[in-house]
Amino acid sequence: MEAGKTTKHAGGRKGAAKRKAVSKSAKAGLQFPVARIARFLRKGRYAHRLGTGAPIYMAAVLEYLAAEVLELAGNAARDNKKSRIIPRHILLAVRNDEELGKLLAGVTISMGGVLPNIHQVLLPKKTEKASGEPKSPKKA
Repeated sequence: MEAGKTTKHAGGRKGAAKRKAVSKSAKAGLQFPVARIARFLRKGRYAHRLGTGAPIYMAAVLEYLAAEVLELAGNAARDNKKSRIIPRHILLAVRNDEELGKLLAGVTISMGGVLPNIHQVLLPKKTEKASGEPKSPKKA
């Protein structure tokens, strides 16, 4: 070192080395962006004050819901022998799950179609015959 020159430390603290920045999502162990959700909550003016835990909790809930829907949709895709999830698989996953179906009851999933369902009245009646005759006689 040359005489007269001093080294600057990070943040003006003596002996402190510059640390690698760690995101709020990484600290919380989440994949969803905690800082972005915090920004949206502030910009949305939902309340005058915003706690530090609110965006973390919300990011965790959103990540859980996304993981749940993706897992069920992936199972639906595998059942249909497909390797890609399409809106139809998401619809089948959501509508066949009781809790997700209740949560997304009023939601329309575009290009999802409807659940396969035939009303009981429209199905043919099951009548048992006492004699073992077939319903329609074979023509010789």
